[in-house]
Amino acid sequence: MTDKRQVEVFTAGCVACDEAVQLVQSMACPSCDVQVLDMQDASVAARAKKLGIQRVPAVVINGRLADCCAEPCLDETALKAAGLGQPAI
Repeated sequence: MTDKRQVEVFTAGCVACDEAVQLVQSMACPSCDVQVLDMQDASVAARAKKLGIQRVPAVVINGRLADCCAEPCLDETALKAAGLGQPAI
């Protein structure tokens, strides 16, 4: 078997991203080709946008954004529900 699973980890160089990279690398098997991509690179950021990435760290496996990475990190409705922008009583 020569085909490998393409695993891309999109990062911003922060501690949370580093932890995600370590997790993915620790889980990878010989069938996984893990690439760490820096969102500071304009071409990487453009690819991330095409893939629908709205937050980092994010993991793409064989061209598909992992379900756990598909939700945006900030949700205006949830923030408002938590009291953001609301007068304190």
